[in-house]
Amino acid sequence: MQHTQRTHAPLWWIGIGVIALTAIFALAGAGWDWSYVIPKRLVRLAAIVVGGICVAVSAIVFQTLAGNRILTPAVMGYEAVYLLWQALLLLILGAEGLAALGLRGNFAVSMVLMLLYSCVIDWWLLGRSARKKRASDGKADVYVLLLVGLVLTMVIGTFTQFVQLRISPGEFAVFQGLSYASFNRARPETLAYAAVAIVMVLTVLRKTLSVLDVMALGREAAISLGVEHARSTRLHLALIALLVAVSTSLIGPTAFMGVFVANIAYALAPSARHRITLPLGCAITVAIFIVAQLLVEHVFNYKTTVTILVNLVCGVYFLALTIRSRGNP
Repeated sequence: MQHTQRTHAPLWWIGIGVIALTAIFALAGAGWDWSYVIPKRLVRLAAIVVGGICVAVSAIVFQTLAGNRILTPAVMGYEAVYLLWQALLLLILGAEGLAALGLRGNFAVSMVLMLLYSCVIDWWLLGRSARKKRASDGKADVYVLLLVGLVLTMVIGTFTQFVQLRISPGEFAVFQGLSYASFNRARPETLAYAAVAIVMVLTVLRKTLSVLDVMALGREAAISLGVEHARSTRLHLALIALLVAVSTSLIGPTAFMGVFVANIAYALAPSARHRITLPLGCAITVAIFIVAQLLVEHVFNYKTTVTILVNLVCGVYFLALTIRSRGNP
């Protein structure tokens, strides 16, 4: 019994810290204004929680599939696809068209585009390996996944920049607002749809936690233990696409955040089992987002953004992690 308590102690301590941060975020300087200030903060807090869950779960699951702890779903170009869609929408319909489409329409189309993109990647990479049926494809697919993902991200990003040159300055300002992580543009209606999507994804993941634990051992080991590796990989990549679509549409691109959070969760978790690392990673992400938002509001007085703070810390950590990984034999 004492061993079990020690195993879950980090979760309890971080959970208490997250609860304290949420109380500070909702009540600090609000003057107990329940008519406007606190409800607005609760909406932002809900966006932080939803976005934090999406970022942490997608990063940890993606690293399990890839077998590499310095990768993030951003390398697959999911966020680039979302930004390209927003740019094309502004180019074709303008800011008025974006408003006419509405939050629900934009959210739904973004989800569909992410899923279609994920299906194409699955068929192109994983389907090809399955057809060749080579035992060595498991390790090779990691490098192919990274290379193709990086190339697609650059290509899509370049085309997005080209589209930006074709839109008006006012529409460009709207696009810039969509390109940075922000919790201020979250709306209760969009949060409701995002919450439904997350509940569906987490329900599926809960049933496959044991499969993920086995897949973390490697492709050959997972297949020898009876896991349908190709099918499970396709399923989880689709779930990752959904999570990234939700987080990007709510808070914007987060780039290196997933790598930072996942590795902190691995370091603090007493076990590598996903039933521990996933909730721990979610709690860490929510805590970091709350701290960043508090700094933006109360320290920098909105003279910087959450994206700058998060990418600065997480980018430095990613660089240090990469250098350390290269130094290991």
